[in-house]
Amino acid sequence: MDALPLYARDRNKVVPGHDAVSRLSPAIRHRLVDGNELVDLALKSFRFSRIEKWVQEVWWRSYWKGWLEQRPQVWEDYCLQLSKPWPEEVSARCLRIEAADSGNAIIDAFARELSETGYLHNHARMWVAAWWIHQERLPWELGAAWFFRNLLDGDPASNTLSWRWVAGLQTPGKTYLARRSNLEKYLDPAWLADHAKGLAAFEAPVALNLDAPPLSRPLPFPEPVLEVGATPAGLWIHEEDLSPEMILPPDFQPQVIAVSAHGSAWHQSGFSPTKQAWLNAALDDASERARSLWKCPPTRLPGKDLASELTQWAEQSSLKRIVTLRPPVGPLWQELAGLSEALSRIGVELVLLDRQLDVRSRTHAAGGFFKFWEKVRPGLVGAAG
Repeated sequence: MDALPLYARDRNKVVPGHDAVSRLSPAIRHRLVDGNELVDLALKSFRFSRIEKWVQEVWWRSYWKGWLEQRPQVWEDYCLQLSKPWPEEVSARCLRIEAADSGNAIIDAFARELSETGYLHNHARMWVAAWWIHQERLPWELGAAWFFRNLLDGDPASNTLSWRWVAGLQTPGKTYLARRSNLEKYLDPAWLADHAKGLAAFEAPVALNLDAPPLSRPLPFPEPVLEVGATPAGLWIHEEDLSPEMILPPDFQPQVIAVSAHGSAWHQSGFSPTKQAWLNAALDDASERARSLWKCPPTRLPGKDLASELTQWAEQSSLKRIVTLRPPVGPLWQELAGLSEALSRIGVELVLLDRQLDVRSRTHAAGGFFKFWEKVRPGLVGAAG
């Protein structure tokens, strides 16, 4: 936290080690650590004015999720596009880029870093996405899918909508172009010297103007559920929210606990070995915390067929209710209706809990981020005293 006062100055610099950024995004994405908790801790040590840019960046993830929650058809359209066949030359070019064989030294270096570490600096992500879309003229959906397969912090909202933004679809008419002057300003000079041959591709970028489909008006959120109720229940912990103890009442005692991966989605999306290993470690951590807190050994579910696995677990445990955190729009969200129906057939109710701060803030995410921030910021300033 000592470096936080320098964050606004240094956060855009892309240097080896990425010392100017927290690298907490994977833990925040899966809620091993809650972003709001981090903000509260930071505000106990620093004035809000000194760390506002850092706080904004933490809240961007909540904004993206809130925006997509109100327009789930954007995620569904993206998935539909990915399911279509692409010309062989497009697929072949994408594979070469992903394999760090694009022919551009800068892009290949970022592709290797992404594959080996599951991480890219946010500035590098924008440059790669801009080069993919506007220089290579490749479908943005395939680029977003590449990132989603590899990024440890990749989630359906921030990843998909960020690629749409670079393409000029999220804010119609406003594309993001990666320019040589920007790379030279923010890339580490020594690193850049070793990859300077790649700069020519960023000399005079020309935007690929895509037709942005009209966005529907924001859809209403489902009625939030904030309380568990008195009826005994099983607790299902999934990879979209790995800290349910943060919102469950202290006296809640689950009959049994299941911790599940979403193996079918991992397979369908082609998650990298690095990402799968990180997720398995995160699920192990959640299992150990649940075991320690509730003195109840969790059942680990692989998630290759969640409906079958959850119904079998519920039947073996004689459950009537399963409590879990509501997953945001994405692969697991797409399975909720089928899961609920399968459980209902055996007389089990699926209770989806919401975090109160999510409920309060997500309605503000109907438009742009800074309008959202105007609504969220006063509460944070007030909390900081």
